[in-house]
Amino acid sequence: MAIEEWKELENGDHGDLQSPLMPTQEEQQQNGSLQMVYLSTFVAVCGSFQFGSCVGYSAPAQAAIREDLNLSLSEYSMFGSILTIGAMFGAVTSGRIADYIGRKGAMRMSAYFCIIGWIAIYLSKESLSLDIGRVLRGYGIGVFSYVVPIFIAEIAPKNLRGRLTTLNQLLIVTGGSVAFLLGMIVTWRTLALSGLIPCTTLLVGLFFVPESPRWLAKVGQEKEFLSALQKLRGKNADISTEAAQIQNYIETMESLPKTKLVDLFQRRYIRPLIIGVGLMVFQQFGGINGIGFFASETFASAGPLAGKIGTIAYACIQVPITVGGVILMDKSGRRPLIMVSAAGTSLGCFLAGASFFLKSHGLLLEFVPVLVVVGVLIFIAFFSIGMGAVPWVIMSEIFPINVKGIAGSIVVLVNWLGAWVVSFTFNFFMSWSSSGTFFIYSLISLMTILFVVKLVPETKGKTLEEIQASIDSQRDI
Repeated sequence: MAIEEWKELENGDHGDLQSPLMPTQEEQQQNGSLQMVYLSTFVAVCGSFQFGSCVGYSAPAQAAIREDLNLSLSEYSMFGSILTIGAMFGAVTSGRIADYIGRKGAMRMSAYFCIIGWIAIYLSKESLSLDIGRVLRGYGIGVFSYVVPIFIAEIAPKNLRGRLTTLNQLLIVTGGSVAFLLGMIVTWRTLALSGLIPCTTLLVGLFFVPESPRWLAKVGQEKEFLSALQKLRGKNADISTEAAQIQNYIETMESLPKTKLVDLFQRRYIRPLIIGVGLMVFQQFGGINGIGFFASETFASAGPLAGKIGTIAYACIQVPITVGGVILMDKSGRRPLIMVSAAGTSLGCFLAGASFFLKSHGLLLEFVPVLVVVGVLIFIAFFSIGMGAVPWVIMSEIFPINVKGIAGSIVVLVNWLGAWVVSFTFNFFMSWSSSGTFFIYSLISLMTILFVVKLVPETKGKTLEEIQASIDSQRDI
């Protein structure tokens, strides 16, 4: 049973997404009281909300910070992009940290890093303290990006795992949207203080929720393991079967051989590595972090009205569209969804690029603000439907169990590295050519479709072995 459960987790089984988030009466009876599971999930996704708040902070704060602290374009670009540098270090070290001090310990440590970072930004008088605060927050969310979904997956009952883990992505988007909207009505220093709220909530909440039972079993704390599992399933729930399955799972994982980095370049692993890395490259170099970090200034460059309307709309559409993307992913399959998403982001960037082209040539100026807003909103809408989440899902499905950890670390590192490159260069590209910047992003999105058609297998509804067989059959194409 442990191996079957692992396969379902590896294959990203989210089939229960089509049922309501709240369990039925039968599920309640089967799993005992789930109140502690929901409380633990709520506490954990405060880290996801913090993730979104950190990413969404720079866009509405850009103009005010540059004016108040007299920052150059280069200095603010460094501030905006350095978040991803910290996140790269956080992501690379997150696995070892979460294994060493536990899931709760990793989340607690991440919250402390974010709190110190927010305070440093609030007290900033010059660019150095801004950058220090930003990189500290980056490290914190880099760890959050790994440990939050892992913690939720490890505490949730099998029949609720898919529904609850989707809250991670939803709260990331919600945190970014709230930062966008709040940044329009408060000062950048007040906005920084608001970032303390999810961190404080998480730190307080961690005192009331148990540690991951799987981690406790892994480190040999059997008494604490059984106590934590009992709290999560309810006082009167029978946990004997699940406890045995978890212990068998731990024994199975520990029996697998350790994988080294050089092993990933063997013939059997190189194709999934190319798929995972390639999807992250196309996701990031399609422009999401440049457009997202500096969306307010992009809208404002087309006119004051476009700046106000565009920023509000950008913040409001992400949450409902992300929910729609989760539903579509379960119904349509990975390949069709990511190709439709990439086509939409290409169209959005093309429209935005066309608007700046018209503006630079003094043509149809009355349509320029509309095209910018519509183009960027189309981009973010289609990105939220597929390109945002599907690469992560596919990454979790294409690697065999014995290389998943090290391969996943490489893919995550590539993702954050790409995020840094794009966010740092965005303002410089816009200064060079606003229209050219968006046309380049549009072309990269089109290339994504070709990459998926040529290399990416459909993983929906397949076992891990079937996915590997599909990849192997295309190895020589």
